[in-house]
Amino acid sequence: MSTATDPRTLHRTCPLCEATCGLTLTMAGDRVTRVTGDRADVFSRGYICPKGAALGALHHDPDRLRAPRIREGTTWRTVDWPEAFAAVEAGLAPILAAGDRDALALYAGNPNVHGLAGMLYTPAVMRAAATRNVYSASTVDQMPKHVACGLMFGDADLIPVPDLDRTHLLVILGANPVVSNGSLATAPDWPGRLRALRARGGRLVVIDPRRTETAALADAHLAIRPGADALLLLAIAQHLVARGRADCGALTPHVDHLDRLPEALAPFTPMAVADACGLPAAQIVALADALADSPRAAVYGRIGTQAAQFGTLAAYAVELVNLLTGHLDRPGGAVIPTSLHDRPTRARPFRLGRHTSRVKGYAEAKGELPAVTLVDEIETPGPGQVQALITIAGNPALSVPGGARLDRALASLAFMVSVDPYLNETTRHAHVILPPPSPLARAHYDVAFYRLAVRHIARFTPPHLDPEGPAEHEILARLALILAGAAGANPAMVDQQIIGYLLMGAGCEMAHAAKLTGDSGAERVLDALIRTGPDGDRFGERPDGWSLERLRAHPHGVDLGPHPPRLPDALPTGRVDALPDAIADDLERLEAHMASMASNDTLRLIGRRHARTNNSWMHNLPKLASGADRCALWMHPDDAAARGISDGERIELRGVEAVEVTARLTDALRPGVVSLPHGWGHDVEGTGLSVAQAHAGVNVNRVIPPAIDPLSGTAVLNGVTVEVARVSGEPAGRH
Repeated sequence: MSTATDPRTLHRTCPLCEATCGLTLTMAGDRVTRVTGDRADVFSRGYICPKGAALGALHHDPDRLRAPRIREGTTWRTVDWPEAFAAVEAGLAPILAAGDRDALALYAGNPNVHGLAGMLYTPAVMRAAATRNVYSASTVDQMPKHVACGLMFGDADLIPVPDLDRTHLLVILGANPVVSNGSLATAPDWPGRLRALRARGGRLVVIDPRRTETAALADAHLAIRPGADALLLLAIAQHLVARGRADCGALTPHVDHLDRLPEALAPFTPMAVADACGLPAAQIVALADALADSPRAAVYGRIGTQAAQFGTLAAYAVELVNLLTGHLDRPGGAVIPTSLHDRPTRARPFRLGRHTSRVKGYAEAKGELPAVTLVDEIETPGPGQVQALITIAGNPALSVPGGARLDRALASLAFMVSVDPYLNETTRHAHVILPPPSPLARAHYDVAFYRLAVRHIARFTPPHLDPEGPAEHEILARLALILAGAAGANPAMVDQQIIGYLLMGAGCEMAHAAKLTGDSGAERVLDALIRTGPDGDRFGERPDGWSLERLRAHPHGVDLGPHPPRLPDALPTGRVDALPDAIADDLERLEAHMASMASNDTLRLIGRRHARTNNSWMHNLPKLASGADRCALWMHPDDAAARGISDGERIELRGVEAVEVTARLTDALRPGVVSLPHGWGHDVEGTGLSVAQAHAGVNVNRVIPPAIDPLSGTAVLNGVTVEVARVSGEPAGRH
C-alpha cells in the first residue's frame, strides 16, 4: 500500500452491487480524485454504473464512522478500540452467563456478501453465538431460490444462471437488470449483453407488471399481474408435459418424479391461469413452445418473483421449465457456475425445518429464521426471549416489513452491538457501534458472486490504504472470541480455526497452513480456499494450479471461459428431483388462491429499482441520493382518474399503516398496479445520515404487513394489496 501523494493509478473490484465490475482509481495520497471503468478488466471491459463511480465519495463521506462509538442514553461518545471491545464484552456477559443462548440474536445484512471478511468471518460469529435466532437480508430477498434449488438439486447454493453470452432466447421475470446490474446472475454490463443477444439474432422476453428499462430493450413485454409468476411458469410446464414436449435431454436418466408431474400440474393449464396472470392463454402457449423449440434458451427470475406470496414455487418453476425444455446445464441455457474456490459436493442433501421459531413456529431455512419474526422474538416474554442483538452491516428497521414495530422493539433490548460504518435507522439503537474500514482499505474477492457469475472468472484486489482501525476480519474475529468466552485471545486464532476447517474438509494436511500466503488472516483464508478448490495447486501437487499469489499477478482478473456442464457430478445425490414433496404440498395453496388473484377490484403494490441505489446503504452519497421523485408512488392514469388523483399530488398509501407520498402517473404500469421503491424512509431522529435525511423518501415497509412465503420464510414485498387516497388540505410533513 502506497502513501505517496503523487497521483497514482490503481485497479480494484467495485463492492457496491453484484456485477463485480473492475474499476480504475486515480488517487493522490488517500484522496480519490477519479473513478472510471477498467477497460482492461477481463469481465467488465470498462463498464461502470453510477454506484461504482461514487466509490470515492463513499470513502470520503464525512458521515462514515472512522472510530467506535458507545451510546450513553441519547448521546454518543467516540472511543478507542480496546474500550469498544471491552464494552461489547461487558454488555453481552450477563446475557451469555444466564445460559440461554437463544436470548441472543444475530442479523446479517446484504453488504456481507459483497466483501471478503463478511463472507468468511460472519459464519464464525454465528457459530460462536450458538443461537437459533439467526436472521439475514436473505429472507427479504433471495431465500426462495436457495430453498427451491436445495429441494431440487440437494444443495441450496447450486444456483443455475442464464448463459447470457451464448443463449438464443432469454425470458426474464421480475427483474430489471438494466438498472439493477443483475442479481443471482453476476454479469457486468447487462444492457450491452442484452443488446448483443438481439444483435446475434436472439430474442428477449420480459415478463413484469411494469414496462421496465429492461423491457424497453425486449422483443416482447408481457405485463403480468403481480404475484402470478408461479402460475405462468407452471402453466408453461403443464403445457409441455401434456403435449409430450417435455424433454430433459441428457439429464433425463438422473431426474426423479417426472411421472408425478402430469397430475400435480393438471390444475395449472394455460386456460386455467390466464385470468389470474392477466395474460391470454394463447400467449402462454406460444411462450412455452418457443422455449421448447429454441436450441438455446434460459428462464431467469428474480426478486419480483421471489419476494412474493408464492416465491419458492416461482423459483422452483423457473428451474422446472429450464429442466423440461432441456436447457438446464447446457451451453446457452441455465448453467451451473463453478469458481476457483468451489467446495466438494456435500455428502448430505439439503433439509428444511431443522428447527422452528419460538413464537410463531416458522421453520428455519438454510440455518435462518424469517426476518419478519425477529420482532416477535424480542417482544414476547418467556424462555428464549431475545434480549441482545448483533447486527452486521444490516438495517432491518428500514428493510423489513413492520419496520415501525421493529424500531420500537430494538429500543427495548438490554444490549445491542452493530458492526456498521454508519449511524443509521437501526444502529441508532445500538449500545456500541464497531465501524469497519473504508472499502479501499480492505482486500476484496467475491466469494459469493463468482459462484453466480455467467462466466468462470476471478479477480483479487489488495487493500490500497491502511485501515483507520482493525481490519474488518479482525473486528469480526474479536466479536467471535467474545461470544466464545475467549475475549482476550489473539484474533489470529479464528484465522487458524477457519483455515483448519478448510484444509480438513479438502483432505489436506494441517502442515500446509504454514505455506499459505497473504498479508492478513483473511487473505490466508482466501489462499486456502483457492488452493484447495477445483483448480487449485493443492500446495504443489498441481504445478499449473491456482493460488492467491498467482491470482494477485492478474490485477484485471482472469477469465477461464464459459461454464461447462456439471450435472449430475455436482449434485450431492447425483439426482434432480422434478417434484419435491414440499413443493407438491404447496401447489395446493397456490391452486386455492388462483381465483382471488384474478380480481380487478384491488391495487397491488410492487417495488422498483434505480441505477443509483442498492437499498438503503447507498443513500448518503449526494450523487446517488438526489434526483426528482426518487421515492414517488407510480400509478397508472386510469387508476388515478378513478380516484380523482392528479400527477404530482400528495396522496396516502395505506396498508398496515399509511404513508404520505407524491403520485406520479405513468402508463408503464399495468392498471391495478402501483409502485414504490424499497429502502427509503430516512426521516427519523438520532441518525448520522445528513444527505439521506435531506432526501428521506418514505418507508414502504410501514405499509407492508409481515406476511411470508411459508417454504422459505421470505417476506412478501410484491403483490401486496393496498389502498390509495387523496390527502385533504395542505401536504403534511415527511412520513
